[in-house]
Amino acid sequence: MLGTHFFISFKTGFIQKDIFKAIKLSFTKDPDSPGDVSQFGALTTALASTVGTANIIGVGTAIALGGPGAVLWIWFTGIFGMATKYAETVIALKYRVKSEDGTMLGGAMYALDRGLNMKWLGIIFAVMASLCGLGIGCSVPANAVVSTVKSNFATGETSEKTITWVMALTLATLVGIAIIGGVKSITRVSEKLVPFMAVFYVAGCLIILIMNADVLGKTVTTIVSAAFTARAAGGGFIGSTVATACRYGIARGLFSNESGMGSSPLVAAAAKTKNPKRQALVSMTGTFWDTVVVCLMTGLVLVSCIIKHPFIDGMSGNGSELTSLAFSTIPVVGKPVLVIGLISFTFSTMLGCYYYGERCAVYLFGEKIILTYKIIWVCGILAGSLAELKIIWNIADVLNGLMAIPVIKNSKKGVL
Repeated sequence: MLGTHFFISFKTGFIQKDIFKAIKLSFTKDPDSPGDVSQFGALTTALASTVGTANIIGVGTAIALGGPGAVLWIWFTGIFGMATKYAETVIALKYRVKSEDGTMLGGAMYALDRGLNMKWLGIIFAVMASLCGLGIGCSVPANAVVSTVKSNFATGETSEKTITWVMALTLATLVGIAIIGGVKSITRVSEKLVPFMAVFYVAGCLIILIMNADVLGKTVTTIVSAAFTARAAGGGFIGSTVATACRYGIARGLFSNESGMGSSPLVAAAAKTKNPKRQALVSMTGTFWDTVVVCLMTGLVLVSCIIKHPFIDGMSGNGSELTSLAFSTIPVVGKPVLVIGLISFTFSTMLGCYYYGERCAVYLFGEKIILTYKIIWVCGILAGSLAELKIIWNIADVLNGLMAIPVIKNSKKGVL
């Protein structure tokens, strides 16, 4: 996938250079255009599914398992992934269709079907994406938020079980209520929630970075050097090879922004716009904010805290625990900032990813599947809350890879 990002960056003349124009367009309406939601609404819904668990727990997991060098590889996936996000969105809008009730439908499955005449591959994508959503957008976020709340507030085995069930039932209930109204309901929630949660979390990161200003120089050099050289265990970090840093950095980076996986174009296809390239630029900003900005800030926070505070063990292998310890360095409000931020991110992720999965399920089985998929989604939240962290992440990585295979072919074809 990272190779695809490089390839499409070159073929588009490095579209990343237009990022500031793209940011401006994301706040500009395209009047009298076909579509169901505003461009900003489509962007925030896409961000709702990506700015979340991967930005907080995912980065922590990458550092805990791949060492500090994983942060740079996460950042690379964001920089070059912006081009792939642009390409897949152009294609999704070019081949979108209008349903009988006037709703705009689009995504990789329609592009594979109508653009490449490969309906069979579109079906494979829809199957993989509807299953993948249950991993990256449902069970993983639920597991991450429950693990974080337990690590911050549990005082024993009994309280851990109580917190697990209370959080699982609360998340399942709130998400179930929010997804009843479909894409317009999800978009309304996302437009209000995403800007708030992003500013709230970034503010917490900035406080920690200011507190750790004396080690930021060492933090950057540690990240860069560890990305390209094998590192022995020590200084609070796990030992890692370059391959290990790449593996966890790239995997978590892709998990974070989903560029090239065909997910965000599913909602971008519903945007009110006449020009596919315009919405593609807007969608590209999602990868910029998600990975280039937020994931980088999380990485700097975690690595700087490990360097500065010996009690933070970067060799534990537990990304949730690592992130919790880092935010605990903020007196009094550190843990609440992390927990509130994570719950907000998790809730929004579940909403955005639900829409992706639903659209793919509808492509396969028609509108009659919607209620069944809602029930399966809510059950997935409950299951994810109770499962082991490592199992959940491994399943999500496998499903991500399976979903990406058809889209890589489609994205490359679209820019040639």
